[in-house]
Amino acid sequence: MKLQFLVSTVNEDVETLAQRMNLQADAIVVNQCDRNEYREYTHEEYRIRCYSFAERGVGLSRNNCLMRADEELCLFADEDIVYRPGAAKAVIAEFEKNPDADMILFNVDVPRERRTYHIDGYGRVRWYNCGRYPTFSFAARTEKLHEAGVTFSLLFGGGAKYSNGEDSLFLAECIRKGLKVYKAPVTIGRENGRPSTWFHGYNEKFFYDRGVLYRFLYGWAALPMAVRFLLKNRTEMFGQKEAKETQESMLPETGLSMGQAFSLMRKGIRMKE
Repeated sequence: MKLQFLVSTVNEDVETLAQRMNLQADAIVVNQCDRNEYREYTHEEYRIRCYSFAERGVGLSRNNCLMRADEELCLFADEDIVYRPGAAKAVIAEFEKNPDADMILFNVDVPRERRTYHIDGYGRVRWYNCGRYPTFSFAARTEKLHEAGVTFSLLFGGGAKYSNGEDSLFLAECIRKGLKVYKAPVTIGRENGRPSTWFHGYNEKFFYDRGVLYRFLYGWAALPMAVRFLLKNRTEMFGQKEAKETQESMLPETGLSMGQAFSLMRKGIRMKE
């Protein structure tokens, strides 16, 4: 069983990337920049194929990686992930232990302010709890993804119309198309701290875009899932003391209340086609 890294990056020195990321298998790198070119080199014994494209959009970058993937297993990656020694072997070992799995999600350590998930036990991932995992946690059987015809949305994520969510939509599509998705409490690397490319505070765009995402992600359940999201994250988004005392607590960055935040999410959910 062989693994291949699928790395999405922007304006990178691709010829030093494999060493900086500690890639431990062959890789396909898509570098979005101001030119179109192809380079190939060897890092240790691994083949690193680098495609530079004059375009933008993380969904487009992921799709360009995925369409070229040609090993049994693939692991999605970003340029700021540094992999632990033995990470590739650990991923392969989990698929060998679970032949039923089409996709397995892994832990990657990230700065606390960017953390959206942590896997602390083995289990199955379903449609109702797939909305918090980043793409760099995804490893999959390449042939299963190709057979299912799954792709990343071009409407969501860095460089797209709506802020983020291409990872959740991709995972939900995999599940809807019958792929069996599992999670494993195995940490394979860490993310270097960096400013977010899309998050600029809990402002109007954040809540509206989240509503649009929930429309596509949850369908009929979008409104209750929006309420769940606001209540679950009220301490972080609205302040601990105020969130406990009143629903109309204020966001210091924007002056929005929880009620206004819900109204914006509802507007996004009910967006016109």
